[in-house]
Amino acid sequence: MTKPKVRDLLERKGDPLQLEALTGEAGLEREIPAPEASSPGLVLAGYTKRFAAHRLHILGETEVTYLASLDAAARRRALETLFQFDLPCVVISKGQDPPADLLELARAKGVAVIRTRLKTAEFYRRLKPFLDDAFAPATTVHASLADVFGVGLLFFGRSGIGKSECVLDLVERGHRLVADDVVHITRRGNDVLIGRGHELSQHYMEIRGVGLIDIRALFGIRAVRQQKRVEVVVQLEDWDATREYDRTGIDGQTTQVLEVTLPLVTVPLNPGKNLTVVCEVVAMNHLLRYSGVDSARSFNDRLLKRLAERRQLQEYLEEDNE
Repeated sequence: MTKPKVRDLLERKGDPLQLEALTGEAGLEREIPAPEASSPGLVLAGYTKRFAAHRLHILGETEVTYLASLDAAARRRALETLFQFDLPCVVISKGQDPPADLLELARAKGVAVIRTRLKTAEFYRRLKPFLDDAFAPATTVHASLADVFGVGLLFFGRSGIGKSECVLDLVERGHRLVADDVVHITRRGNDVLIGRGHELSQHYMEIRGVGLIDIRALFGIRAVRQQKRVEVVVQLEDWDATREYDRTGIDGQTTQVLEVTLPLVTVPLNPGKNLTVVCEVVAMNHLLRYSGVDSARSFNDRLLKRLAERRQLQEYLEEDNE
């Protein structure tokens, strides 16, 4: 995974985070090695044993005020203690003016010093999504992703099996295309997968025999969306008469994407099958299960209950000797 650089932070979040580089080009090519940010804390007082130097370090009003309270020699020693570590970047919050020694030592070490006008807590809050996204596990898969009744269906299958045609039919029926052919998936937190298309081919679709089509231009803005949570994997396969396919759905299949377990529905294709309706049912059935209703298990429970009632009736009749 490519780690973001300090320059990426400035270019991508410079305006939202109200950033300005106080040390010019110095340190902008340094990598940000970790998705956490913290304050130097006790390092400025000389305690360095548990200092996490690999994080972004933010000097808030408390730290800047503390440095200003020291005499020149003590302030110099505190800053030299801080910059003896290989820091990725130092951020000054609340638009404060940093001590001159801080800028001097930072330039000498090749460490960028950035200032934000945001308050410290607000800066932490706005910085976290950038770091989480930059360090999120990600993968790119050959698949199609559609939003069907609010459920993200990720379609897998061999090349030419009809993934794009299926999604095109879903779009024609009022559902939404997220990505076709190439889907970039990132993991948010422990179990949330977000899929989106490539920025160049986004909302374009390849239909064999027709060529590339622009879904947004043909069907309007309502037919597309930028990203969607991946919730169900639909595996399209050629019909195999020798294989036994799941006919009840009681046990259910699962698969893993980026170590996240997702429901898997295998749909065998044969002539005459209305694949679009089947996919709509897959989405609605997922919503039903999410709300606590499992059709397959409900039917199984009813069947077992009826069999038990029949068995009790048979035992009663066998014992009726009048």
